[in-house]
Amino acid sequence: MRAPRVALAATLGFVLAACSSTPRHAAEKIKSLPAPANIPDAVPHTEPRSSHGNPPIYEVNGQRYKVLASADDYVERGVASWYGPDFQGHNTSSGERYDMYGMTAAHKTLPIPCYARITNLRNGRTVVVRINDRGPFVGNRIVDLSYSAAKRLDIVRTGTAFVELRIVGPDAPGTAPAAPIVAAAKPLIGPNASVATPTPSIVSIPVAPAGTAAAVREPEAEYSEPVGAPVALYIQVGAFADEGNAQRLIQRLQGIGIPGVSALTRSESGRTLRRIRIGPISTVKEFDRLAAQLASLGYPEARLATD
Repeated sequence: MRAPRVALAATLGFVLAACSSTPRHAAEKIKSLPAPANIPDAVPHTEPRSSHGNPPIYEVNGQRYKVLASADDYVERGVASWYGPDFQGHNTSSGERYDMYGMTAAHKTLPIPCYARITNLRNGRTVVVRINDRGPFVGNRIVDLSYSAAKRLDIVRTGTAFVELRIVGPDAPGTAPAAPIVAAAKPLIGPNASVATPTPSIVSIPVAPAGTAAAVREPEAEYSEPVGAPVALYIQVGAFADEGNAQRLIQRLQGIGIPGVSALTRSESGRTLRRIRIGPISTVKEFDRLAAQLASLGYPEARLATD
């Protein structure tokens, strides 16, 4: 979810928002919202890159993010959140008004606009959304969904869920073709990274503290059974061609008491890679805890993986 929005300098002419990890709406507000079961998916079509919301680099909470030049073949797995009534009618980063009943979403680095198929990895439900906003900027969240998209994916009641985000274009079939998983979008500047070359002008965006309200829960009867089998989820800490490096990482993680550490060996592009994983992971809370622990150990790029 999101903290209050703040405008950038007029020369950039767009609005960004910061996201928190839990819904910030009063329970009575949520209960009064209509169920958007009949709202259709967004229909991908070719659109020009927006003149708003696509700076080469922008900054939130002291971290810099680079907007991608292209969304082609982009696939990412991680945690989704959603935002609703508190932002209805506010400007999105593209300059459009936010419509919580539309099929839209926010992402930190994908070009605006673009279209993505979002799949709830726990129940198999999918929606196609139009990305027209920036965020979320809290924790390990990779996408912030509109209320309608979150409702159809069965995310409203929990506030967050494990999802796959896969870019789709105008000619995409009902199920997008398989594509390599890319690392989750990461800041250019973090605990273990730096910018080595000059960068364009950067605007620092003040962000209000994240909310602390508990996730709103709705009656279970409103939700039907999953449409697909749950996917086994893991945290991938790293991938190594050198077996010695892989074994040293396994021993380090096991030595500090992290359970479920294993290596998945795969042949990729003519070489053998050893993916070091932790899991399977059952809940977003468990994922957040392990991701924070790994970041403190020097592995801030650990990401969600399904194999």
